[in-house]
Amino acid sequence: MSSKIVLDLRDVCKSFAGNKVLHNISFTIRQGEKVAIIGSSGAGKTTLLHVIAGIIQPDSGNVYINGKSLNGLKPGRELSKLVGVIHQQFDLVPQISVIHNVLVGRLGQWSLLRSMLSMVWPIERELASKAIARVGLSGKQRERTSNLSGGEQQRVAIARMLVQDPELFVADEPVASLDPTRASYLVELLGQITDQTGKTLVTSLHSIDLVRKNFTRLIGLRNGIQVFDLDCQDVTDGMIKELYDIEEIGT
Repeated sequence: MSSKIVLDLRDVCKSFAGNKVLHNISFTIRQGEKVAIIGSSGAGKTTLLHVIAGIIQPDSGNVYINGKSLNGLKPGRELSKLVGVIHQQFDLVPQISVIHNVLVGRLGQWSLLRSMLSMVWPIERELASKAIARVGLSGKQRERTSNLSGGEQQRVAIARMLVQDPELFVADEPVASLDPTRASYLVELLGQITDQTGKTLVTSLHSIDLVRKNFTRLIGLRNGIQVFDLDCQDVTDGMIKELYDIEEIGT
């Protein structure tokens, strides 16, 4: 793992309608790390990832990627080179082909004219083809995306992020809608791509088994508060139960 700090959060707070969702969150993530954010529904995981991705702005505190502050940074070329996001809803255009959906990842780097031309005839097809092959969908480049299974659509979303080529991969519950077998495959694929590209991955997941198998560091959130930030092997079953407020049967 590199000593280079890719992500640096400093006392990040966020509220919605007077309800504080994130309380003074601070941590750093180095290049090459694969970090999972865990916690029960409503713990603040998605809000935290959206702050990290620059989708929403914190009320206070700062987020830095490669030393660049995201505060006030608008969507566009600069932000797209820093961070890419995979959502649990896939965020694909179902009516268009796989290759067109993948090339959406280049829109932040292209001019308006280039973007419009690519919708007629895909530009940078070789780049897109390599990304599609990397996620195991080589034979489906021209297929209508709506014809794919949920797992295949999520792989299209990963290929889209590959052509975007950001410094930081952010994945918000990327396997929430998949069955256990496909979920395991997809999380392993994300980890492999992170290792192969030398990028950095931060994701939220509910499956503790998947987290322990594929990640080396866990950040626990409860009610918007950072409960722990530990190497995976240091997180005990008792800590997990407390984080999710799980009571023993019969107590």
